[in-house]
Amino acid sequence: MLEPQANQSNQEYLLLDYAQRLDRHREDRRAVHVHLSRLKPQNRRDHHIRIAVNTIEDFVVAFEGQIFQLSNADLVFILRGAALAQLDDAVMRLRYLFSEDPLTFGDPDDEGGHGRFATIYNLEAQYPKFLALCEQMHEEERSRQKRLSQMANQAGESTEDHRQPLSPKQLGTMEEILQRADLSNVFKRQAICAVAGRGEPKPIFNELFISILDLAKTVLPDVNLAANRWLFQHLTQTLDRRVLKMLAKADDTTLHSSFSLNLNVNTLLSPEFLEFDTSLRMGSRGTLVIEMQLVDIMADFPSFLFARDFVREKGYRICLDGITPELLPFIDRRRMGIDLVKLNASASFNKGAPKEKVEEITEQVEHTGKGRIILARCDNRHMIDTGQKMGITMFQGHYLDTVLQQLARQQSKPAPKAVKKR
Repeated sequence: MLEPQANQSNQEYLLLDYAQRLDRHREDRRAVHVHLSRLKPQNRRDHHIRIAVNTIEDFVVAFEGQIFQLSNADLVFILRGAALAQLDDAVMRLRYLFSEDPLTFGDPDDEGGHGRFATIYNLEAQYPKFLALCEQMHEEERSRQKRLSQMANQAGESTEDHRQPLSPKQLGTMEEILQRADLSNVFKRQAICAVAGRGEPKPIFNELFISILDLAKTVLPDVNLAANRWLFQHLTQTLDRRVLKMLAKADDTTLHSSFSLNLNVNTLLSPEFLEFDTSLRMGSRGTLVIEMQLVDIMADFPSFLFARDFVREKGYRICLDGITPELLPFIDRRRMGIDLVKLNASASFNKGAPKEKVEEITEQVEHTGKGRIILARCDNRHMIDTGQKMGITMFQGHYLDTVLQQLARQQSKPAPKAVKKR
């Protein structure tokens, strides 16, 4: 159950996403922002930062926390249940590592107790302030990445991934972490919306997922999880089953209907899925969608056919996920016996795309069924406009997330008080 989005896997994005999801889980949580970017350049090289992270890693894990290593060398870690004195000890250990730098010479009574070295936030009382900080850092990193991308294009440089592939030992490490980590705060929801014309998006159901890449960035930042396809596949199965257990025990009533899950074929045949299915309310299966990846389906097609018939008989709908415009001509939705196809928006949906390519995709959309396609990864309004011209009515992506957030903020604003006339 994942949504790998490499272009959004930087730590600032992950931190902001994590902070936003803490809105309903602020109780007994604190965040610490360690300003290592203020160190002298010779004291904040990569090996210094790695040592700093290793120094507090066990402490953070003990309190079901997460560490974020930002691009400017700053560290942010968020914990639950840690006493202020324990946080103070952790920060002092970090200060000791850099005791020869002028940054650690300041008066600890200033700026929340650690001078210019660190800032501690009580998220119950200071959540808006902390969220604003995360938003600012995310925006600054986006601007920096945009500048770097433009410079690389001008210089004709490659931006290929140089991270190491996942090893069996690292797979074991990830699985151990998944067994004990608090996943509730990185449990994501993204709406699939109906959009008619220029009207407001209307959420139909939510996709529920935990991005393995987001978790890995805080644990194995130098590893490319997807480089070894089969180890990656095994990892997703482990995460699938952990999430199904979470959902089976969830008290949140919004998790009982109108959502989709991205699951492996083997997961659908597992005891965890049967337990999850038993936990559902009567009649809710018809509102649930099982999303499946084409690579997983083709790896064991007979098992897919068995799993497909099993879940459809129970009332679930099946969506083929991760289909590109190039793959769409090779997909026969009706013969595969699936209900929906999730098509990833590409450059062909942007303004200025070749007319011939747009017409080709339109023809394939018509063949698949206009009402059966979800256009995913919509990053701008023009992608939605292009999809609508093709006859598509269901959309998903970060552009819609932003629009829905803006609408929610407008609706939450108190109505202006009536002025009494004298």
